[in-house]
Amino acid sequence: MDCIKQREDLAPVREILDGYPREQRFLLAILQDIQKTYGYLPREALETVRLHLDVPLSRLYSMATFYKALSLKPKGEYVIKVCDGTACHIKNSQGLLDELKRLLGIEPGETTVDGRFSLETVNCLGSCALAPVMVINDVYYAKVEPDKIREILGMLGGKGYGDI
Repeated sequence: MDCIKQREDLAPVREILDGYPREQRFLLAILQDIQKTYGYLPREALETVRLHLDVPLSRLYSMATFYKALSLKPKGEYVIKVCDGTACHIKNSQGLLDELKRLLGIEPGETTVDGRFSLETVNCLGSCALAPVMVINDVYYAKVEPDKIREILGMLGGKGYGDI
């Protein structure tokens, strides 16, 4: 979902806004719904929210950069989250991250040029008994070893990543 360029592209934003009372206390929920719809928060959508709720654009950007679940940039088709909480860290989550960086050619917070994969680190996924854990689009991968990353990406159709 590339940048919104035409007015009709904002129809989903208007539908989201119509689903909430015109009160600022619903701002985070509105932004989450827009994020879910577009995969990120397009500037044009933020402008529409700003006008609808009469809030400064700076407040919207502040929220968008504070909450890790929100993004101002489009994310990949597959969002890979590597847990780096204590249990996962001890069980070599850094090895997973290093292998993902090597195969995908990106750093945490980035998306591959083709838009297929985004890479993120998170502080905890709440699955310490399964450490090290990574999540790809809400699918949990438990006790992952770095040498399994290539196979997992291959199952997702990640051909061309690190000679998969």
